[in-house]
Amino acid sequence: MTPDQYCQQKTAQSGSSFYYSFLFLPTEKRRAITALYAFCREVDDVVDECTDPGIARSKLDWWREEVDKLYTGKATHPVTQALTTSLENFDLHKEYLDEILDGMQMDLDITRYDDFNDLLLYCHRAAGVVGLLAVEIFGYRDRDTLKFAENLGIAFQLTNIIRDIKEDTMHGRIYLPLQELDSFRVKPGDLQLPETTDAVRRLVQFEVKRAHEYYNKALAHLPAGDQFSQRSSLIMSNIYRTLLTEIENDGFQVMEHRVKLTPLRKLWIAWKTYRKIKKPDHVK
Repeated sequence: MTPDQYCQQKTAQSGSSFYYSFLFLPTEKRRAITALYAFCREVDDVVDECTDPGIARSKLDWWREEVDKLYTGKATHPVTQALTTSLENFDLHKEYLDEILDGMQMDLDITRYDDFNDLLLYCHRAAGVVGLLAVEIFGYRDRDTLKFAENLGIAFQLTNIIRDIKEDTMHGRIYLPLQELDSFRVKPGDLQLPETTDAVRRLVQFEVKRAHEYYNKALAHLPAGDQFSQRSSLIMSNIYRTLLTEIENDGFQVMEHRVKLTPLRKLWIAWKTYRKIKKPDHVK
């Protein structure tokens, strides 16, 4: 199995919404973004699958060394070997990969966030910088598109947090700021109940509204001339925002079940979004 095949398998098996947005990219860009996503999955799996925090920290330290090797041409893992080719074609800043690892480290060291500013730092590291790396692969002409990418990454992370409230709480992590739980009179234990209380529903409604604000903020920074190059980001945005809307339409009942979109629906959203974005004259 080649490094590219390894990354493709890792991405396809994840069942992520991101997979559907990669389908419409040219080969070179598709390989690069698939390798980047596979890297994110590898390091995220370290945190999610290692029950021993000590082992997880050791594995993250190994990945930090592997990132160093990537930028000196000595990568050993299939994912970083695939990324080596991407470095030849795209400006992927090492500090962003380091920040992704810092975000994973936060998952090991922090199980509660006092306020939204603390959570925002985590969202930036776990997803905002992924957006900044992705925008280098997709391409852009206007630097304002960088603000689009980072805000969109944060919107994605907030959506994931809302979708996974109960699951994360069962694993000992509460991402929603404690100040906001207190403001809505929600106790941590309420996030493990079989039914969504009125207080939790109001809290989730507040969090959904803020996530929508980050989607709006992202789109406000996307110049018309970069919409076609960022079509994969727009596909991801429409898929994730549809998920957020489904949570709203379901009455914010996040305790009862985890809202999902079917693969067919994700593909349909991806196709519809792609069809709506016209190629500008400057793109051959």
